[in-house]
Order: sequence, then structure tokens, then C-alpha cells
Amino acid sequence: MALYGYARVSTTDQDVRVQEETLRRAGCVVVRAEKVSGTSRHGREELATLLAFVREGDTLVVTRIDRLARSLRDLQNIVHELHARGANLKATEQPIDTSSAAGKAFLDMLGVFSEFETNLRRERQLEGIAAAKSRGVYKGKLRCIDGKEVRQMLEAGLGATEVAKRLGIGRSSVYRCSKQCELSGQ
Repeated sequence: MALYGYARVSTTDQDVRVQEETLRRAGCVVVRAEKVSGTSRHGREELATLLAFVREGDTLVVTRIDRLARSLRDLQNIVHELHARGANLKATEQPIDTSSAAGKAFLDMLGVFSEFETNLRRERQLEGIAAAKSRGVYKGKLRCIDGKEVRQMLEAGLGATEVAKRLGIGRSSVYRCSKQCELSGQ
């Protein structure tokens, strides 16, 4: 009957350390963390590892339900998978323990609010983009990099750093573009 912790943040510039410390203080013997969106389960390898690893009597612990899922369907599917394995779910900052009826009910309510919050954020983002477009501020996708221009600059003896600086792109884009030109025979 082990406690396994799962920590998640949405972007690479966010920090999971506070969650990890909270989960360790809660008694988790293993804590897995990742920096990926919680709006779907796609690309959440650490979560998949934990779900495959938990056994009967184990408990998956998160700090808050929105760290586990931002979709009510995903949340319910995760809880269903845990229960199928004889495991439970707990949250350190919310009164959730899926081993009780009240805990399950509260879990679903929090899941609904978490998904609602995500949908509101998406709506506000789309409204902001529409407003920016109407003001002519939003230009959409950035211009594509001219591979021939990158290739010519490199062949002229400029280094990747200088090419990137002159074109206003990242060095990794220069390397990627150079490699694509090589592969296509240009």
C-alpha cells in the first residue's frame, strides 16, 4: 500500500518543485513530474507510467485535481483505471479520497469546475485574438524561414549565430533549415 505522487505544470517555464515537496511530505515514496498541458492525456508519459505501475491498495496522490486533469472525461477515466487496479486517488489540498462516496462526489464537482475554468480561458483567448485582429495587431502565423537564404549565408561563410542574428531567428532554426536543405538536395 504505497503512495505515489504526480506533479504537473503546463509550461516549461513553470516549476514543479513546490508540488514535489508537498507530495513527499504527504508520504509519497515515488514522485513523478512533467511539464505538459493537462487538457488531455496526450504526451503525459509520467502519468501513463504511474497508472501502469500502481497496484491494489496503492494510492495516487496529487496536490490538486487540476494537476491531474483539466477534462472531466479524462479525470473520470483516470479514476476508473485506478479503481480497476484496486487503487485510490487523493489530493493533498482538497478533501478528495476516492475510497469514500463523498470523496468521489467532490472529485466530480471539482473536475467540472476545472474543465469550466479551462473552457473560460480558451474563450477569453479567442476573444482577445479576435479583438487584436480587428485592430490589425494580430498577424497570425509568423513568416516562414527562407531555406535558400539560410543556405546562401552559410555557404558564404557566416556562422549559424550570425545567420540567426541577421534573420531574426533562433540558431536551432538555422541548423534545422540547413539539415532540411541537405536532405532535400538543395
